[in-house]
Amino acid sequence: MAAPGSDVILERMMALHPKIIDLTLDRVWRLLAALDNPQDKLPPVIHIAGTNGKGSTQAMIRAGLEAAGHRVHAYTSPHLARFHERIRLAGELISEPHLTQMLEECYAANDGANITYFEITTCAALLAFARTPADYTLLEVGLGGRLDATNVIEKPELCIITPVSMDHEQYLGDTVAKIAGEKAGILKRGVTCVVGPQTDEGLDAIEAIAARVGAPLLIHGQHWHIARDGDRMVYQDENGLLDLPLPNLPGAHQIQNAGAALAALRYLGQPEVTYEAAVSRAFWPARMQRLRYGPLVDLAPGVELWLDGGHNPAAGEAIGAHLATLPKRPTHLICGMLNTKDIGGYLRPMAPHVASLHAVSIPDTAATLSAEETAAAATEAAITATVSHSVAAALSDIAARDPQARVLICGSLYLAGGVLRDNG
Repeated sequence: MAAPGSDVILERMMALHPKIIDLTLDRVWRLLAALDNPQDKLPPVIHIAGTNGKGSTQAMIRAGLEAAGHRVHAYTSPHLARFHERIRLAGELISEPHLTQMLEECYAANDGANITYFEITTCAALLAFARTPADYTLLEVGLGGRLDATNVIEKPELCIITPVSMDHEQYLGDTVAKIAGEKAGILKRGVTCVVGPQTDEGLDAIEAIAARVGAPLLIHGQHWHIARDGDRMVYQDENGLLDLPLPNLPGAHQIQNAGAALAALRYLGQPEVTYEAAVSRAFWPARMQRLRYGPLVDLAPGVELWLDGGHNPAAGEAIGAHLATLPKRPTHLICGMLNTKDIGGYLRPMAPHVASLHAVSIPDTAATLSAEETAAAATEAAITATVSHSVAAALSDIAARDPQARVLICGSLYLAGGVLRDNG
């Protein structure tokens, strides 16, 4: 009989704990010990926490390091279309046979004990990283930081905290200060941390924990600065000034993410070739991604189609600001969100820039808001809203009414992942 593929093993792993999220490190430490502690055998680790911008910042750092010839491991979550996207080994997505082998080893070593899906799959990633030669490991926190399954590296090469805002309040706390405190749980004694733009209360919380554990900080606005200058951007720190092109990832918020990436590369002593590569070669799907081909594009050939997986108020602010900079064109949203998110806070910043919203439920997702609930929230945010039974139906309806429209599919990484799968 053929050995089970990764999908089968991942499905088994979902049943190892009754909760999807249960923040503690005890189960992770137990399994890592059974695996002979792969977390202690990784190439130098750059550990990245924050509410928004983690993935984009990681993508820019990876682009920069790879331009200098480095082999780079990268771990991110959630995936969009396939689980394999979470684990990049020395620059390449993990293969199906390799992923299956790592999952099987972790499943056997766990021996049926309680462990969450994210915890056991993170252990699988660490095991794969430990066994594959590389120069750097980029580890993105899944949720929070202090109790996240990635927070098992005794002494990273560098930590990064991207902007912190309200999200996952039920797990991390009901103020920015509490959430920032959880993110700052990745800080380690003697390990420098690059800190992206923060609110005053967020920065206060990060600085307090850094002082307690003895972690030096490189703080935006104090130790490094970045700003747009016409169609370029300027980065400055104690080592001098960099004049660089704007990031190829769309959105004004990507400038601050680029700043954190550049601060990291400068701290790591990387050569000049890495700086422009970081901002010009990064790719990060479902972050204001323009869809240019595929069945959905064919469905509405005159429509300018975009996809974004942002899902909290800060993401709504960033999307609204970006929409305001685009050439004038009627803009319509196709939106589906999870019931754990602040949908009003997400939609209100976009309301002045959109003509309508088509609400959808996220397929095959138990925690989805119903299309009706999303439409009601949009109406409350002063957006004209319609209920649709699918993204394709919504897109067809918009194209029939406004064939040259701009359409943004948005509200959830789960929705974005489904769109990318369906669009081929």
